Amino acid sequence: MPKAPNTAAASGWTVWPPAASFFIFEVDGVEIGAFTAVQGLQVEVDVVEYVEGGTNGYVHRLPGRVRWPNVVLRRGITKSDALFDWFKKTIESFGDKGNKLERCTGAITLLDEAGVRLRSWEMEGAFPVAWRGPELNADGDAASREELEIGHHGFRAATFG
Repeated sequence: MPKAPNTAAASGWTVWPPAASFFIFEVDGVEIGAFTAVQGLQVEVDVVEYVEGGTNGYVHRLPGRVRWPNVVLRRGITKSDALFDWFKKTIESFGDKGNKLERCTGAITLLDEAGVRLRSWEMEGAFPVAWRGPELNADGDAASREELEIGHHGFRAATFG
């Protein structure tokens, strides 16, 4: 009787599943930085219900619009201004100094413990929607964090190696 394949070996990864704690964000191939949390890597399809006369046993359910929620990236404050610079550049592209929103390709890349790229999610037509800085409080001891919210037209996944 044949043996079932080892899931980790069949996937080509030595650790299965890979840890979801190492990832970076890039804009048009330029690394913006590493983040501690990413939310919103999902896609949803609306369901449209159609009631047909004379059919009482069920309601037709058809696929509708595809929705790609905004992606939210979080991290501790760093010395790098790359994140805020990208946000500022995008604002200027459609603000007083421009008239066309500059969209980019944003990529969130999962890394293994050695820093080897495992999988990437490339967001088409990405642009920053919101940046939130740290909450400053002299009485608290919470870590200083920043958050970036990104709008996009959808993403595609890619593996490396």
